[in-house]
Amino acid sequence: MLRLSRKTALALEAVLDVAFNARPNPVQSRDITERQGIPARYLEQVLQQLVREGILKGVRGPKGGYTLARERRRVSLGEIVRVVSRMEAEDDDTTSSAELGEKVIGPIWREAQETLLEKLDAVTMEDLCLEAQRQGIRRAGDTTTDFTI
Repeated sequence: MLRLSRKTALALEAVLDVAFNARPNPVQSRDITERQGIPARYLEQVLQQLVREGILKGVRGPKGGYTLARERRRVSLGEIVRVVSRMEAEDDDTTSSAELGEKVIGPIWREAQETLLEKLDAVTMEDLCLEAQRQGIRRAGDTTTDFTI
């Protein structure tokens, strides 16, 4: 079964947190760590790679943090998964060197991955933010006055 790696899941959660909470101010990594429970050691590495790849934009200064580099509707899940996959590929050497694995299993596996990525390309951060709103998830800083006594 295809498996979502921990690093990929963390990256998706972090970008969604930025997309959902970065209005009007950038989101600081410590806030993402706190809200999502993402370990800081993973988060900074992933965020910096997402900045280099043009998915996020880093904002410097005391009120700095991260924002999306483009509109939410122009950032897809597939894009984020590809960035993290490239990062993980640099650390992984599980590619088969056996002829059967390379010539028979490899093409099937690549086709399955491409099909999955095509589906993920159709889902944007805008879609996920709207779903979060439908589910009643509050943005950071949203407060409602409760007059219950």
